[in-house]
Amino acid sequence: MARAQSLADALPSGAQAVALDHSAAGFGPCLKKLGIELLIHTAGPFQQQDYAVAHAAAAAGAHYIDLADGRRFVCDFCAAMNGVFSAAGRTAICGASTVPALSSAVVDHLCSGWQGLTSIDTCIAPAQTAPRGLATLAAVLSYCGAPLQVWNDGQWQAQLGWASPREVQFARLHPRLGALCDIPDLELFPAYYRVSDRVMFKAALEVGMAQRGLAGLARLRAWGLIKHPTGLAGLLNTSARALDGLGSSLGGMVVHVEGLDSAGQRARRAWHIAADHDHGPEIPCMAAILLARKLAHGQALPTGAHACMGMLKLAEFEPEFARWGMAIDIVDENSTHAA
Repeated sequence: MARAQSLADALPSGAQAVALDHSAAGFGPCLKKLGIELLIHTAGPFQQQDYAVAHAAAAAGAHYIDLADGRRFVCDFCAAMNGVFSAAGRTAICGASTVPALSSAVVDHLCSGWQGLTSIDTCIAPAQTAPRGLATLAAVLSYCGAPLQVWNDGQWQAQLGWASPREVQFARLHPRLGALCDIPDLELFPAYYRVSDRVMFKAALEVGMAQRGLAGLARLRAWGLIKHPTGLAGLLNTSARALDGLGSSLGGMVVHVEGLDSAGQRARRAWHIAADHDHGPEIPCMAAILLARKLAHGQALPTGAHACMGMLKLAEFEPEFARWGMAIDIVDENSTHAA
């Protein structure tokens, strides 16, 4: 509350800091009483949440944006909430975060004008010393070793989360081991981009020991020796600090696309971002900020409920990247090697 009040005091528009409990029975009426026009839901993790906050926003006549990256939360959002927000004449945007908001903006930019896409391979690489949260780690462990449905070889296949790490190359980071993560892109992108072969999303921890440890947990769960890895979240969150001396403040992300370009020739391109000084966690906030600015400036956004794909151009993110000193590389590649 003190930090919220400090921010409110620094704003020129007479902003007010208010403490609210989104799980309380009177949350919706309170939003309406306060005259909230836009609610940005950042209180994750979203993997185990329902849409109560979104329902409260719609009932209060407010627009809604969230930073969700939970696969089911984002992928089921439109079907669950479109009628409510359409009736209210308001916009609801789910997944205004690194995925799928930024990831889709990158894919749109890389393959603009192409005839078709064969594969999309993405890997996020957090800095070891970047801020960590217990809730985030619990969300990660919730699917560690669980079978995840992945579009691979032109069909849906089950693969284990965080198992079988493979080396991933980055433009400005040392190579890291990356393993499968459960995010909305895995389910949304195959149909949205008509990808013929593969959509893959991995995360690559900076310290290989930590990555191999998660792979070990994944195998133990798959073998039935550990049933609920989330119970280890507290221990792992604490012990991870002991590895900070082996890592750095440099994180990043890479997106590879492969397909047929406008001339029908096989093409492969990659987009890399490197964020130093532990600034990587700023990236998930950018899409929501950009969308909020559009609403504040009176720009119309589509009514109803939408997953955040194709709503922002990569160029709109670039001033935010520059603000935090992040470096971008776009590479035309001939190799067919996937991240």
